[in-house]
Amino acid sequence: MQWLIENNNSSKEAAPDNGNRFLVGNGYMGIRGTLDEHGRDQLAAVNLAGIYDRVGDGWREPLNAPNPLHTVIYAEGKALALPEMEAVHHVQSLDFYHAILMRKTTWKTPKGAVTVESRRFADMVHPHLIGQEFTVSVDAPMEIQILAEIDTDIWEIYGPHYNKIEYSRENDNLYCLAYVQNGRDQVAVGRKCRISGQADQNDRFERGEKAGAFIYDLHMEPGKPVTLKSVCAVYTTNDEAEPLAAVQAALREEHDFEALLDTHKEAWDKIWAVGQVELEGDDMARDCINYSLYHLNCIAPRHRNDLSIPARGLSGQTYKGAVFWDSEMFILDYFLYTQPEVAKSMVRYRIDTLPGALEKAKSYGWQGAFYAWESQEGGYDGCSDYNVTDVFTKRPMRTFFRDKQVHISAAVARAVMLYTDVTGDVSLLAKGGARTVLECARFYYSLLVKRATGDRWEIHDVIGPDEYHERVNNNAYTNKMAAETCRWAIKAAEKLKESDGKAYAEFCVQTNAEEFLPKLSQTVNSIYVPEPNESGVIPQFDGYADLEDTTVQEVRNRLLDPREYWGGAYGVASHTQVIKQADVVTMLEMFHGDYSQEILRKNWDYYEPRTEHGSSLSACMYALLACRFGEPDQAYPFFMKSAQADWLGGGKQWAGLVYIGGTHPAAEGGAWKVLAEGFAGLEWTDNGPILRACLPKGWKRVAFRFCCRGKWYRAEVEPDAAEIIEL
Repeated sequence: MQWLIENNNSSKEAAPDNGNRFLVGNGYMGIRGTLDEHGRDQLAAVNLAGIYDRVGDGWREPLNAPNPLHTVIYAEGKALALPEMEAVHHVQSLDFYHAILMRKTTWKTPKGAVTVESRRFADMVHPHLIGQEFTVSVDAPMEIQILAEIDTDIWEIYGPHYNKIEYSRENDNLYCLAYVQNGRDQVAVGRKCRISGQADQNDRFERGEKAGAFIYDLHMEPGKPVTLKSVCAVYTTNDEAEPLAAVQAALREEHDFEALLDTHKEAWDKIWAVGQVELEGDDMARDCINYSLYHLNCIAPRHRNDLSIPARGLSGQTYKGAVFWDSEMFILDYFLYTQPEVAKSMVRYRIDTLPGALEKAKSYGWQGAFYAWESQEGGYDGCSDYNVTDVFTKRPMRTFFRDKQVHISAAVARAVMLYTDVTGDVSLLAKGGARTVLECARFYYSLLVKRATGDRWEIHDVIGPDEYHERVNNNAYTNKMAAETCRWAIKAAEKLKESDGKAYAEFCVQTNAEEFLPKLSQTVNSIYVPEPNESGVIPQFDGYADLEDTTVQEVRNRLLDPREYWGGAYGVASHTQVIKQADVVTMLEMFHGDYSQEILRKNWDYYEPRTEHGSSLSACMYALLACRFGEPDQAYPFFMKSAQADWLGGGKQWAGLVYIGGTHPAAEGGAWKVLAEGFAGLEWTDNGPILRACLPKGWKRVAFRFCCRGKWYRAEVEPDAAEIIEL
């Protein structure tokens, strides 16, 4: 395996995809894979985890830091920059084993050829540091100028987020302090530059148009390259009360670029030692699944014990940098089985944001915990009442994602219980986990309604995973997850009582559990979950079968603008059976043991042709369910769609007039779920881990490591054999 992905497309149109494809990160920050000379027009960004700002009536979004990597070369006074000046040779590549972005570009000038080679990495050992190496060579004598700056012309979707920027210089160090519009936060960035390879070099520092820059004037000769090495630092008020002082302290240390790179590589070696997938018989699948895991590891919050992973990772400000149900339902499993400490941080984030969930439920007149659909710090819900813009009127459209996607709380409860079951670590139950699950159950309990003529409890007026159909009654996925959340709450209380009597007593005082849990026990089996009809198909919600039964292509043909939103009151899909993504299929995958293989297959066959797959979350659920009824070859193309989400790029870039591009962590996590839990059939049981393998045609061997209950194992799967080896 070469662990290298390359691209030579430097066009304006390719910049957004390349920014995602070549992203490097370390959980604290994500640096889009744009070129050294790129800026806001090419969506260059250093995206920061867990710090947000809102400007006026715009959406609240995470901050992009001033870019300390901006480097531009001038030959005889003319800027050499892509795509404005065409290159005679260009290749951009990513070593995704060690998370190093590289480029090599040659331009032809009237004086001769100029070649730039660069490397960059977001330090995995020192999360506040970035390394960059920038080398220039020529094939004829000429005057060269290198601009090395901290770029404050920042790409922002709903900014500007900085109302004041101050620059300073200390020997070979540049500093920038940016004041956030909220009046509370600051972001500090520094860049230490060292230039070598040319004797007659000089530099100057300009205030004014290029404040915050070093400019090196060089007379260059063939065979005598010049290398500029930069070590950069980023701190915010989330990290230190005085972030500029922290940056200055970091850069006053004698950081050697190569030494930092070596320890960075060692850190990635350790990640891959437990996280790599081995696959024989399908090189593309092997490369794509490991590339997907690379992206997940770039955004894992190892620097904190209370952060989760946003829906677009750290690839920019799209989706407001918010944490969705993606984290618990699609991303968590990989870390749970390979890096439990990261999974613990993700679960801890939800426990810590319980107060926000309690407050949100209360604001709607409900009880318990209604988690934010788009969760930012403190559990603040960044989701707007008007989340989509009408492409024709340019007016915001009322959507109900914030109000009606109540299934989010069940995803949180699942995460707490899955973490507890797989790791055997019950400590989080005593530290708020049991209360979190119970408050999620209390939320669903408060939603239950019963018809005067009926004897079952129902849940009305919701949106399921399929967002094209709003405000429906008895969504199968939502009802099933609500019922399971009630069972999880009972189980969590029992586990806490067994493990920590004192914590259980406090839990009972906090939650009135001794009175509430018997009510749950009496109610849970009466919660209505739609059952298969005479054809074996589970209706997605009440009245679904009465909608127009048409094809995805027919609905697509009704679009007047390709950027139209398909759902909502007037969307082209809202009055049809065409759905956005796996809904009933997700429910069946989650609870496949409750249904026969015949039911699983019939629902797959019914819903897949009616699914647009308008979300990157969809394909992996269809792949997983196909594995559950023993059809790995049917699952394979859906697995590849998930695994290649960022390898190939493209995908949905717009929701109405809103840009939603970025990386796809949920698809990447979903791809691992398909490989490990689908094709290999990994499952945790009370008797330990088991495999129920079914490999696609042509696959000769799959192997990966995983951890359960503090023990490490290796799964070895071949077409006719599967073995778990304790390490």
